[in-house]
Amino acid sequence: MTRVVLAPDSFKGTITAADAAAALAEGWASVDPSAEFVHRPMADGGEGTVAAFAAAVPGAERVPVVVDGPAGVPVSTDWLLLPPTASMPGGTAVIDLASTSGIELLDALRPWDADTTGFGQAIVAALDHGVSRLVLGIGSSASTDGGTGMLAALGARFLDAAGVPVARGARGVVDIASVDLSLLRRAPQVRVLTDVTNPLAGPRGAAAVFGPQKGLASHEIGPVDAALLRLADLLGLDPDLPGAGAAGGTGGALVVWGATLAPGAAEVAALIGLADAVADADVVITGEGSYDGQSGDGKVPSYIAGLAAASGVTALLAAGRITADSDTALFAASASLTEIAGSSDAALEDPARWLREAGALLARSV
Repeated sequence: MTRVVLAPDSFKGTITAADAAAALAEGWASVDPSAEFVHRPMADGGEGTVAAFAAAVPGAERVPVVVDGPAGVPVSTDWLLLPPTASMPGGTAVIDLASTSGIELLDALRPWDADTTGFGQAIVAALDHGVSRLVLGIGSSASTDGGTGMLAALGARFLDAAGVPVARGARGVVDIASVDLSLLRRAPQVRVLTDVTNPLAGPRGAAAVFGPQKGLASHEIGPVDAALLRLADLLGLDPDLPGAGAAGGTGGALVVWGATLAPGAAEVAALIGLADAVADADVVITGEGSYDGQSGDGKVPSYIAGLAAASGVTALLAAGRITADSDTALFAASASLTEIAGSSDAALEDPARWLREAGALLARSV
């Protein structure tokens, strides 16, 4: 009997990690009916982080909140309250940026005006609840605002040369001349889950690497990069700090607040006991929406491939698309939903169907 661990990330905006795991299991079972499946849906700090914690921690409670979304309109979402413990008597709040200030909340990109205010407002709601600790997932950001929206919600003031508060988003970041942190809320214990190690500025920085995904044109990257570098100086932040460029610079802003950055995939994996599950398996299947050149830099598939290699377990990959610059050598076999379905549009229209096909294909491959 084959023991198969199913540990995909969500396929951003199309199917949750739990539903992706279920579809892969159905496909595998159509080829290998005697297989035993262990479901361990994953996240790395982006979309699905709250869901992963909710599924793994008994007694976790979703707390509704309405925040200012990245499209400039209110968003109804929630944060997760984990039960209190002796060391955390107020409980722990798990909040993901994706559900408050994430790119999936936009109908159209807003490179200059989207910001992280909503994420900060959700953090404020958790602080007002009295939590002892924050666990913050910061993947899937819609903006390159250097985390200024989040810090402003927590009490910081960002002023232009005339002493007037700047606009939200990257539009305001380029005008920042001074920063006032005197009213910034005090941080509890804060752990930040991120899937990238990019610095704040420079050729691997937030604007250069991730700005185009959020709508920045090539000629706009330089001014935003320079503004982030100036912001780092005003905040006393090392712009070369690994992870400072995560979520358009929100990683760096959280460090200024007092947070600790941690690899998101590793943190979630520890919570759900993934290493032990993989060690007892014959096969582990992971995946994400787009497996590309950035997927080897702390994201779920590469992390799980490492766990599998350490335990001598066969690692397989199913992804919405697999680009030419990606490292598929980490896996014994891989399946692209785009190739199976015949086009990206077809794959996006019914991901569960094509994940079932991928599960069957991967089962035949081993």
